[in-house]
This record gives sequence, structure tokens and C-alpha cells, in this order.
Amino acid sequence: MIKIRIPATSANLGAGFDALGLALDYYNFVEMEESDRIEINSTDDVKIPTDESNLIYISARDLFEVCGRKLDGLKIVQTNNIPMARGLGSSSACIVAGLVGANHLLGNPLTTDDLVNLSAQIEGHPDNTAPALLGGIVTAVFDGRQVHWVKQEVYTKLKFYAIIPDFELKTELARACLPKEIPHKDAVYNLSRAALFSASLLTGKFENLREAVNDKLHQPYRIELIPHCQEVFDIAYSHGAYGVYISGAGPTVMAIADDRNTYFAGKTRFSLENAGLASWQVKELSIDNVGTALI
Repeated sequence: MIKIRIPATSANLGAGFDALGLALDYYNFVEMEESDRIEINSTDDVKIPTDESNLIYISARDLFEVCGRKLDGLKIVQTNNIPMARGLGSSSACIVAGLVGANHLLGNPLTTDDLVNLSAQIEGHPDNTAPALLGGIVTAVFDGRQVHWVKQEVYTKLKFYAIIPDFELKTELARACLPKEIPHKDAVYNLSRAALFSASLLTGKFENLREAVNDKLHQPYRIELIPHCQEVFDIAYSHGAYGVYISGAGPTVMAIADDRNTYFAGKTRFSLENAGLASWQVKELSIDNVGTALI
């Protein structure tokens, strides 16, 4: 049985809607082996599908079909650390795990580019799947068939603080609230800030991040679906965050702070408690530059 480690991801990074994402050192683990039947279990209390509707199984089966092989069954054991429907790439982690595991079981017939493309085709966009697979910060464009991507490894002392509420927000709902058309000036606004984010992160101009995470394509609409979201933004900024944004489709809020801001997590938790938001967790994370790996 093989064992796979898959990182959580944070997509959009403010203005980079459906184009930017990064991997974080917060992991799901999947054990997998080929079998003559479907046997799926979880090592924790997270409820998961245990039949052919399981997303890991679906992704593995798709890869087998692409390679001209029939999949009779799999034995899968999941450890689900990444919370579901929180904007941290839980579904992408399942997709990537299924593809990487199945590819290994078949002797790795597909290339990394093949896996990036296939994962985006299953998910519909590459902003979570690509960094989950590749690690680092990934800029990706999906033309409907192929993903054009660039991975950049990030060696920085910045910390990413996932501020995670105790409620879910389904991606379908978070996408349904978005307008079908936007003004030209809003597109320009986002393009410039998405470019500024990557350049500032990679060159150490962290003072730019507060402006770079500003967005007019998705955050103004999604913030209305996340109770107390603006309050959480304000708390994080009051304790010295460089930038704060909605992670993926939400509801997790991600704050970026310097590692020398030693007590950021503790001060943020204290302020959340005082605001009546003690159910929001604060998890300190760093960028994962490896991506999905067999361990």
C-alpha cells in the first residue's frame, strides 16, 4: 500500500481570482492499493463517501480510463486534516491524491503536465489543484483543455495564518453569488494587484501586500456570505498583518504576517474571543514548496 501526503492550498490570494494559489504545510494523508472491490475508510471522525462517489476513487478511476485500464476497485484509507468546505482546498487534495496514487500504481505513465491538466479538468479550475500537486506559489491559466502554469518556490519567513470558522461555505454557493459581468475598470484593478502580489511576495516588498490583496471580482460579494468576515479582517490588520484575504471561496480568512510578529496568533485569538468569535480557530502555517509526495 502506498501513502501519499497532499498539502492544503489557498487560492485567489486576493486579486488573483482562479489564477493564483499556494500550497501550505497542512496535510491530508491517503493510503491506497489496488483491489478487486471498493473499500474506503477514514482514520478520523470526518464523514466521507465510502462508495464509488468518493472523490479520490473517482479521480483514480478517471486516470485509469485515460490510460486504457479498467479499475475494479481500490482500498483507500484517508486522514482528513484539511477541513472540508472551508476554502483550503480539501476537494483538490482528494482529486490530486487520486490521480497521483493511481498514476503510481500504473507505473507513472502520465507526466506532471498531464496530471496538472487532468486535475484541472476534474475540478474545473487550476488555482487549488495545481499548487496542491506542485507546491510553492503557482500562477495558472486553464484554457479548457490545457493548463499553462508557472511554479515558483518561495523561501520566506512570512507566516500564513488560517483563521477558520466553525461553519462551511459550499463553493457552489460562493460562485453563484458572483456577477456575470464586471466593469472594465474592475478588471484592470484586479490585474494590476494580482501581478503586484506575486512580485512583492517573491522580492520581499511585503509592504505592498495590503494593497495587492484588494479585489473587486469576488471578495466584495463573498464577504456578505461569511458572518463577521470584515470584523476578522480588521482584527488581523490591527495586529500587524501585511495582507488579509478570503482563502479560496471562503469562509476561511488568511492573514499574512512577518515571523518576527511573534504573538500574532495569540493576540488574534484573544481579540476574536473578546468579539464573541471564540469558535474561529487560528492556525499558523508556512508555504510548502514540495507539493504532493509519496512518503
